[in-house]
Amino acid sequence: MKDFERNMDLLAETESPGRWIVTPRKGTTFIGLRARAQARARERRRRVLIVLIESLVLTALIGLVPPLRAMWYATATLFVLLAGYVWALLTMKAQTDAHDPARPREPAATAPASPRPTRQRYAADASNRTARRSFNGLPALGDDLVNIVVRPAAEVDAAGI
Repeated sequence: MKDFERNMDLLAETESPGRWIVTPRKGTTFIGLRARAQARARERRRRVLIVLIESLVLTALIGLVPPLRAMWYATATLFVLLAGYVWALLTMKAQTDAHDPARPREPAATAPASPRPTRQRYAADASNRTARRSFNGLPALGDDLVNIVVRPAAEVDAAGI
């Protein structure tokens, strides 16, 4: 998100003619709603796990001070919570793997790696139902009088634009 905001600030400061289009980095895939929800849940679980581990370490360190030995009880409680959370995560992962027929049962390294052939893609704009050719995911709309400048982020960073 920070990169996006920085790139948008860079684009706002430019005074070159043309319309700027912010595109994802090459090789980045677009994910659907379900995959996005799974990614958010994965990130949320990772954050909870990190908070539990950090809390466990912090209370253990506080418990090392002789007058604050009572913090060992909090450390023990957090350890039990962490163990239960890890068990729940492993159980959910096992259930997901067992119920997901799309996941291969064998490692992906055994499958022959063959690049998929690229195919010509078409895009339709909102005003017309006729699909037109597109180049790298951008629709080719014909004789448009707008000057479009598309540059990779690395090129913009190197040029200092």
